[in-house]
Amino acid sequence: MINTYLRADGRKGIRNTVVVGYLVECAHHVSREIVHDYREQGVHLIGFPGCFPNAYAHKMMESLCTHPNVGAVLLVSLGCEGFNKSKLIETVRRSGRPVKLIGIQDTGGTRKSIADGKAWIEQTINQLQTTPRAPMAIEELTVGTICGGSDATSGLTANPAMGRAFDFLVEQNATCIFEETGELIGMEHWMAKRAENPALGQEIVKTVAKAAKYYAAFGHASIGPGNADGGLTTIEEKSLGAYAKSGQSVISGIIKPGDVPVRGGLYLLDVVPDGEPKFGFPNIVDNAEIAELMACGSHLSLFSTGRGSVVGSAISPVIKVCANPDTYKRMGEDMDVDAGRILEGRATLDEVGREIYDLILRVANGEKTKSEELGHQEFILTYKTFEPVGPACLPSAA
Repeated sequence: MINTYLRADGRKGIRNTVVVGYLVECAHHVSREIVHDYREQGVHLIGFPGCFPNAYAHKMMESLCTHPNVGAVLLVSLGCEGFNKSKLIETVRRSGRPVKLIGIQDTGGTRKSIADGKAWIEQTINQLQTTPRAPMAIEELTVGTICGGSDATSGLTANPAMGRAFDFLVEQNATCIFEETGELIGMEHWMAKRAENPALGQEIVKTVAKAAKYYAAFGHASIGPGNADGGLTTIEEKSLGAYAKSGQSVISGIIKPGDVPVRGGLYLLDVVPDGEPKFGFPNIVDNAEIAELMACGSHLSLFSTGRGSVVGSAISPVIKVCANPDTYKRMGEDMDVDAGRILEGRATLDEVGREIYDLILRVANGEKTKSEELGHQEFILTYKTFEPVGPACLPSAA
C-alpha cells in the first residue's frame, strides 16, 4: 500500500504541493518572487504566459491546479489578460482545495502583491500540515513516461526497461501513459496490433499520421543535433526506441492532454494539436510533455535519457533512467537508475525493469527523486488546439 494525501474531491496524491500559478507572463515575476522563499517547503511555480485565451491552456491549468498532488492554489493575475480567472477559481474551489487570486493591478503593484502572496502561503502551508492521509493501492496509481536527450543506447536499455516496469504496473491494473506520437512514426501498425480492439487500432494509425503531417508541414522531425551526435540517424530509428518504453501490454485507449483515463491500463497520449499546423512544434521542450502527462493525472513520470538531461518538474516527481553507462558516470548525481548496466552485462532487462518498478513505489511513498533533491521545478505551457477524443479511443466496457 502507498501512503497518500487524501483530497476533498476523493483523489489521492503522493505529494502535498502548494501551486502558485501565473495567468499571464506579466505576472510571472511577482509569482516567482512569492515562491522563492518557499521552494523547499513544497511550493511550486507553474503558469501560462499568453495574454489571449486558449481552451487547451485553460484545460491544462484546471487539470494541474486540481492534480491529486496539489493541496492548495494561489493564482496571480495582472488583471487585464484574457485568461478566464473566475472559471479556473471556481473549478479549484469545487475540488475542495484552498484557492486565492491576487490581481496585481487591484492589489497595488509588485511589492504589495508579493507581500500578500507570501502571507497567504505562510498560512496555507500550516493548514496543509493537517491534510488527512489515506492508503492507495497500486491499481490507483498513474505513471507517465517520456524520453529526452536520447542517443543510440536509449532504445536498447532505458526505454525497454521502463517498458518492463510499465508491464509490471499494468499487470496490477495501474494506469500507465506513454506519448510522443511524433516520435512513434513508423510504429503505428505495431501499436495497432496491440490495441484493445480494431477500431482503436485504426485511431492509433490516424493519430500517428496526423503527427507525421504536422512535422512535415514544419520541415523538421522530432530529432535534434544531440540525438544525431549520440548515434541516432533517422526519426524511424528514434521511433523504435520511443516505442520500446510502452512495454508489451494491450493498449487500452488514446487520450489527449487533460483527459484522465477512465480505468487502469496502458494509454497513448496524443500531444500533437488537431487541425492545420499553426502553433509551431507540438512540444518545444521535454517539460511540455511532462506537464501534459501530469494533466492526465500522472502521479509521477519516468524519464529516460542517453545523452543526459537534468530536468525535473513542478507538481510531480520525475524518475530519471540513464541509458548510457558513460553518461551515468559523468552525471550520476542527476540520475536515479543506471540502465546502462544492461549494455555492460551487469544486469538484465527484467532486473532493471523491476528496479524501476520498486523505485516507483518508494517515490510514491515519499522518497525523493534526484531531481527533487536538486530542486528542479521546470514547467512550460504554450498554445495548442485539440478536439475531444471519439468513442473509438475509449476503452471497451469492463
